Amino acid sequence: MAERVKVRRLSPAEGERLLRIVRRGESKQGGNAIRWRRATMILASAGGNTVPVIARLVAADEDTVRAVIHRFNEIGLDCLDPDWAGGRPRLLDDGHEDLVAATALSRPCVAGTPITHWSVRKLAGYLREDPDHPVRIGREALRTLLHRHRITFQRTSTWKDSTDPDIEAKLERIEEVLDQHPERTFAFDEFGPLGIRPTPGTGWAPERRPDRLPATYHRTEGVTYFHGCYSVGEDTLWGINHRRKGGVNSLTALQSIRVHLPDGEPVYVILDNLSAHGTPRIRRWAARHRVELCFTPTNASWANPIEAHFGVLRQFTLANSVHPNHVVQTRRLHEYLRWRNAHARHPDVLEAQRRERARIRSEKGHRWGRHDTAKAA
Repeated sequence: MAERVKVRRLSPAEGERLLRIVRRGESKQGGNAIRWRRATMILASAGGNTVPVIARLVAADEDTVRAVIHRFNEIGLDCLDPDWAGGRPRLLDDGHEDLVAATALSRPCVAGTPITHWSVRKLAGYLREDPDHPVRIGREALRTLLHRHRITFQRTSTWKDSTDPDIEAKLERIEEVLDQHPERTFAFDEFGPLGIRPTPGTGWAPERRPDRLPATYHRTEGVTYFHGCYSVGEDTLWGINHRRKGGVNSLTALQSIRVHLPDGEPVYVILDNLSAHGTPRIRRWAARHRVELCFTPTNASWANPIEAHFGVLRQFTLANSVHPNHVVQTRRLHEYLRWRNAHARHPDVLEAQRRERARIRSEKGHRWGRHDTAKAA
């Protein structure tokens, strides 16, 4: 049997970056749906989902999912951006480009300039007047070069890494249950807060005339939280809506997992280390019912397989919506869940569709957003 296609273990920085992209959705990524889809594929694969499950999740071809996974294993997060081809030949060689990129990333004070950060104009002027390696480049060409090197003008922020001393042991245990017992592995987490307000999204509309949502001035409905449960083996998602988080509400959702497999055999639940997830009552219940709680490391919620599915849930139930109250919002959310779980198609049908899409794509000669000139020739 061939080895299953799967992403390598994510580093904490990669996991946080992917989780941020998936949670914010394509509308927050400058309208770039490609980055959001590829990030969802990678995060879902890291959560133990198989290629057919990921293909159904993002409505993509299985070969595309495999290509994204292989590409991520080779070059990391750089695979999120399409490699567009075309344009006139470059006027600067690689050495000049590396010099410009290194200068942009350096502090101006190191170069003897009494400012705290570079602007495009000041950086171009400094490069032009550098006595050792002068580089003549216009401002717009400089912006393009920096963008090509993934250097952007952004606000300074603090950072934190996982301080969990058992991070390796926890990640290894999660990978072990996902690989060896996927049919008995579940994921649990809260999705929210869900407020009653217009949520912008994307949709088709006449040019320069986007669909508009009514604004709200008084929000008196409060918020709810969706306590979601995901079966890794069956690729089904369900949950319960509550007004607040808490140990009692978390236990209610966890009990629905045990009801899902009432045979008394061990069940594995992956969840983060929120205090409401590890109350003494929950731990006693888990010990009595043979439920192993596999906690993700601190500041590493990206290791939870349900996170990739929450990103899709947000895109198709909250984005581009306005609900009058929580009753309607909850009804719409669960209608989507029933529709999603009912559209798990037969493997034979998926295989036939995959072959047809692969044939059509090979005729077009497109791969990674770039025209395959070798096949075209």
